[in-house]
Amino acid sequence: MTTTPDPAFAGRSYPAGPVHTVSAAKIIEFAHATGSSSPLHSDPEAARDAGHAGVVAPPTFLVSLAQATEAQYIEDPAAGIDFRRVVHGEETFTLHRPVVAGDRLVPTLTVEAVRAAGGHSMITTRVDLADESGTGVASVRSMLVVRGA
Repeated sequence: MTTTPDPAFAGRSYPAGPVHTVSAAKIIEFAHATGSSSPLHSDPEAARDAGHAGVVAPPTFLVSLAQATEAQYIEDPAAGIDFRRVVHGEETFTLHRPVVAGDRLVPTLTVEAVRAAGGHSMITTRVDLADESGTGVASVRSMLVVRGA
């Protein structure tokens, strides 16, 4: 494996990942872990009263699915990423609708950019999440910094 991320990966999309069923238990666990006080994230009755089919995931809930999907790229030996040198730069979330318990999401990874900056590599990835019909639900954009030697 090389020690520098390959810039030729910019623009590459990976095949869609497997369907991920969003669990009410995982949403509630995440909400508690992050200190969310909204009953929409932890009380199924409150979520239904607000017009949702199940408890609503906080937007940042999607980070775990996005990171699992990014592993396709990070673990690709040809990509040249030494994960021991990776630090997290930033994360943004775009929701097209709320994510609720019972959703079945299909993630697709795109490596948007790979560039050098100050001896480091800056990598931007985007994971698009769609329902099984292909309708977009959310996107998670991540900036990873691969520290230089």
